[in-house]
Amino acid sequence: MENIGSDSDSQPSPDQPPVALTPGSETRIDIWQQTGSFPYPDLQVFPTPETHEYSKNELRLIHHLSSISNDLLLKGSTNMTIWAQMMPKFLSIASSYPYVMHALLSFSANHLAWVHRSSETRTLHIQHGSTALRGLHEAIGSFSRTNADAVLAASLLMLWQATDWRSWSSLRAGTQSVLTAMQSWKHESLFADYIAEEELVAGSLLSNISKLPINLSDRVSTLQNIMQALRRIQLALVGHEQELHWLNQLFIYIQRLQSLNPAQTAEEQFSQLYYLRKWLFWVPISLLQRNVGMLTLAHFYATALALEPLFPELGSSFCSAMALTPLEAILSVMDTMQSEHTTQTRPTDTAAFLQFPRQMALSYRSRALQTQQGVSQEPSLVGQETWGYATMGDISPAFTPPSLHYGTSHYSSSAQPPFLEVPSIYQGFNYGTQGWGVPSPGLPAQTYGNQDEHMCEYMSSMGNSRSGFVAPVPIWT
Repeated sequence: MENIGSDSDSQPSPDQPPVALTPGSETRIDIWQQTGSFPYPDLQVFPTPETHEYSKNELRLIHHLSSISNDLLLKGSTNMTIWAQMMPKFLSIASSYPYVMHALLSFSANHLAWVHRSSETRTLHIQHGSTALRGLHEAIGSFSRTNADAVLAASLLMLWQATDWRSWSSLRAGTQSVLTAMQSWKHESLFADYIAEEELVAGSLLSNISKLPINLSDRVSTLQNIMQALRRIQLALVGHEQELHWLNQLFIYIQRLQSLNPAQTAEEQFSQLYYLRKWLFWVPISLLQRNVGMLTLAHFYATALALEPLFPELGSSFCSAMALTPLEAILSVMDTMQSEHTTQTRPTDTAAFLQFPRQMALSYRSRALQTQQGVSQEPSLVGQETWGYATMGDISPAFTPPSLHYGTSHYSSSAQPPFLEVPSIYQGFNYGTQGWGVPSPGLPAQTYGNQDEHMCEYMSSMGNSRSGFVAPVPIWT
């Protein structure tokens, strides 16, 4: 839907990298500026962002996420993604809280940078994320019933963008503290539905994380079952190049896991599961353009559920809990389509292809319900030190984005797989969260040096940090 290109309106200043969209998008933004009417009323954003408060690039970033969410809303598939259904609420809050807006702008730039490999947009992602973290830190100091939704919104947006274990675990702990503090008024929150699901799934399963060594035979069996399920649906995807491409990427990923020894530490587990987590945020935007994409996407979500026991140090909140609700939404829609005989395959075939996703969803939901009664949450205060580790540096496993554009119907099967081979301290998987020395193609090692150095200085001066932070290292995420 939106492609980065040249901005015909004006030449950007050196500190204002360009974010140019399609002519149609530019036209909608111009009309928005002229009339003050938000281009997507169906999203029910209130209050809407005031255009005079934002630069043209910032309006483009807002428009990018809004257009995606609106498109998925019209298709009835916003609940099949992790974040699109929540975007109108984020936008409504961001209109009144600048640090939430910066978190949202960072999220938008993050997606554009991933899709288009744009170093300039990547710079915007880091700049807005740094500002969002600073604002979030200040908001925590005055946490109240009034700004609770804003703190939660910014926390979630930054948590979803965390690229290293220490930042993620810090943001996750902070988010959990916010959720706990909101218990007495959670029914008033814009995120009441999210909080309820978080309590049921992530909360209950998080309290039952097994610290026992991973059973190797169970690991082998789990990975083999996933591989068998992926092989089965290849038959349904013949002739659908984009969907088959992503299925093949997932297949290669599981093969790589099979070749590795189980990750033992939390940081190692973070690195091994990071690829899949990144996919769960961005891949659905492409796959949900056509109905057949739901079948592939269901297997992405189901794989996240299946893999969770193999990464006990991370818990369900890292990946699997986020995948459950959108997977259940896909299963519901595909069941309806099957009953109406609107799919391109016979009903019996569709049922067979959905066997693995359905089994994973049912067993996961059942396990959450069974453990919920035994969960007890300790009272938690929301303090600034909770976010002491969070950074916006590039400390992540490498991930080279595919050459797909949002809304593109044609896909070239000759494109290279989205894996970037780089040296790693983790044998076999070719990435880790520290020790990088090779940046992604087209990005000089010093590209983000200034931003990373600035963030390091900022995080050092935040205060209340428990033991400092990990210095960022340049890498593409």
